Amino acid sequence: MTEKEVLQAYQKYVVPSYRRTNLCLVKGKGAWVTDIHGKRYLDFFPGWAVSGIGHCHPRVVKAVAEQAKKSIHFSNNFFHPPQARLAEELVRSSFPGKCFFANSGAEANEAAIKLARLAGHPDGRYQIISFTGSFHGRTLATLTMTGQRKIQKGFSPLPSGFRKAKFNDLESVKKVLGPKTAAIVIEPIQGEGGVNPARPEFLKDLRRLCDRHKILLIFDEIQTGMGRTGKLFAFQHCRVTPDAMTLAKTLGGGVPVGAIIIAEKYAGILAPGTHATTFGGGPLVCAAALAVLETIKKENLLENAVRMGAYLQERLREISPLVKEVRGIGLMIGCELKIPAAKITEEAQKNGLLVNCTQHNVLRVMPPLTLTRDEADLGLSILKKCLN
Repeated sequence: MTEKEVLQAYQKYVVPSYRRTNLCLVKGKGAWVTDIHGKRYLDFFPGWAVSGIGHCHPRVVKAVAEQAKKSIHFSNNFFHPPQARLAEELVRSSFPGKCFFANSGAEANEAAIKLARLAGHPDGRYQIISFTGSFHGRTLATLTMTGQRKIQKGFSPLPSGFRKAKFNDLESVKKVLGPKTAAIVIEPIQGEGGVNPARPEFLKDLRRLCDRHKILLIFDEIQTGMGRTGKLFAFQHCRVTPDAMTLAKTLGGGVPVGAIIIAEKYAGILAPGTHATTFGGGPLVCAAALAVLETIKKENLLENAVRMGAYLQERLREISPLVKEVRGIGLMIGCELKIPAAKITEEAQKNGLLVNCTQHNVLRVMPPLTLTRDEADLGLSILKKCLN
């Protein structure tokens, strides 16, 4: 198809629920993507971190190809080795518990909501506290749990049982916490909210608060998980272990897979008949996720995320007087500008760099964990040109 034919087909046959950039991509490799005309772009925001170890990583491609020859899908009424191995690897790498596999981050968060309500049901607890600025998904329940009214517009009446507190404000949490509270759900770093890290002491306070009131603490690590912050999971920075943790994005290396890891104490709550999914945890996606974990370990990508993240943050702080603040951990970086960021992302694309704008004036810089120094320098030079 020509670019014109692609655009016409989208206009005629695809629901217009996305604000699409005028760019038709046909290939991706590492930190680079190629459009239909053969022009290459350095990707500093690979699919909201889905391609977190780079586009079409050879280990993932090989794992998917080999698994596809054996089996693509089995019903969850049966056992299969890839799901068993992936669950074991995730639990061993995080905290003692069990996994439930879904197809996306929103679905993983739906499982977390049901887990919290089932855990609280005997005591009449069902309310979930989340935070202003948060983002947890686009299903009706997860967008209600999200702390951004703009994505809730038009969907009233929203489901009941969700309350909001101010991010990094313990007193605000205490004000909305009550006898009906079943869980607190938080992103260790808010992504869509502007790359805002939770203070380590705040997370520790939440852990103590949940223990005192016997409610669940759930971490949404859909974007922070799988090495993005320089540790496999962001909770490992502050040594605050949640009762459940949701994952997606980088987990599949490009294929759709989500997961929730549930601590041993609560791992039996989602009993047969309480929750299920047709496609979740199939052999193909589990093989891909295992390849992602193998890649992160064997290629020392956690160390690279720390090193390149520190380098990018240092350089971004001095790149232009238009930079107001640079924040984040590892390769999850928010560069807050004194001007709207959308124009900068447009100019960057024209110059061969893909980067995201969130919260009006924040450049979200989240390149793959495989980023090299030369790629970092090229991206920085393009941003500097666009800003100045």
